Amino acid sequence: MYKNILVTGGTGYIGSHTVVELITAGYTPIIVDNLSNSKADVVDRIEKITGVRPAFYPYDINDAESLRKVFSSHKIDSVIHFAGLKAVGESVALPLKYYRNNITGTVTLIEVMKEYQVKSLVFSSSATVYGDPEVVPITEEAKVGGCTNPYGKTKYFIEEILKDVYVSDNSFDIALLRYFNPVGAHESGLIGENPNGIPNNLMPYITQVAIGKRPHLNVFGNDYDTHDGTGVRDYIHVVDLAKGHICALKKLEKEANGVFIYNLGTGKGYSVLDMVKAFSKVLGRPLPYQIAPRRAGDIATCYADPTLAEKELGFKAVYDLEKMCADSWHFQQCLKDEE
Repeated sequence: MYKNILVTGGTGYIGSHTVVELITAGYTPIIVDNLSNSKADVVDRIEKITGVRPAFYPYDINDAESLRKVFSSHKIDSVIHFAGLKAVGESVALPLKYYRNNITGTVTLIEVMKEYQVKSLVFSSSATVYGDPEVVPITEEAKVGGCTNPYGKTKYFIEEILKDVYVSDNSFDIALLRYFNPVGAHESGLIGENPNGIPNNLMPYITQVAIGKRPHLNVFGNDYDTHDGTGVRDYIHVVDLAKGHICALKKLEKEANGVFIYNLGTGKGYSVLDMVKAFSKVLGRPLPYQIAPRRAGDIATCYADPTLAEKELGFKAVYDLEKMCADSWHFQQCLKDEE
């Protein structure tokens, strides 16, 4: 049985929610995060929610010596690897930064895992590996690699690296989880998506407009081939997504060795304007927005076929769009109250 789980990027948005679910499920998470897009007080917040304070190291995964200290101090059973830069637009402008951080960091992590005979890994991948999909909903069998931005390419290249690692040493157990679009927050209002600087993702941008931090939402493009011209995505509540990692860990605990690939999504596609309407309903007033030019690297439609994850992991997203919006809004209000 696994006990000690190293969580890289564990103070980030998805990482922090997964740490909460790990503690709830009886695991002992150990967090490594360089705080480049998160805050150290997330550890306090996790403790408030769970009553347990996880070990936390403010290290960078590109620093092998620091990672060795963590592996020497804890008998790690498995690693959940979230750490990485993730802004699509920034990756187009700064591709080398993304390749160095995301790919080199992962290679360094795997090298240290091998040194300490840790052969179990859950990797935070992305639906961006599918590029502009030929068919939706997208199954795990869909073509990958036609990525439309460097961020997506780093996820694709890391998946390929991890497959090669398994070929070279098939005592590894690796789960590649391809996320669709995580939104929402923990219902306590203590943790949620709180990026440093201007948000790149839709929901924190919406909540910052709703609270008055920003004058309006920019909707990037209204001329896509969708029902209302705006981009369609598969939005999944971050708590559902976090629970998907527990399901993946449980599979790796009991499976023979291999590389296992799963989509984590709801199987439903919602447009940007659908999201605006759903949020306006929760808010009780219209959310101001403006149409802006398309962003480099964005595609029209992307949503999952989540059948395989349900069949093999027993994973099914349960929270609906209204819950995603309500929890996001509650978190933003809690942030405002703390200011």
